[in-house]
Amino acid sequence: MGVSYNRLWEMLIDKNMKRIEMQSLTGISDNILARMEKKQYVSMETIEKICKKLDCTVDEMMEFTDNE
Repeated sequence: MGVSYNRLWEMLIDKNMKRIEMQSLTGISDNILARMEKKQYVSMETIEKICKKLDCTVDEMMEFTDNE
């Protein structure tokens, strides 16, 4: 099972926000952003930071996929 953050990237487009701006707002590191861009798992702490700052739920920003 894999993970997709496409919903997050689409949300950022809707909010007219760049990934680097989201990174600055949430305080996540370059490494975490890179992991997300590669569709790799990140910690629940990171997911929580993003959800709080963007005022969204987990299912609004990510989904599990059948692909790895």
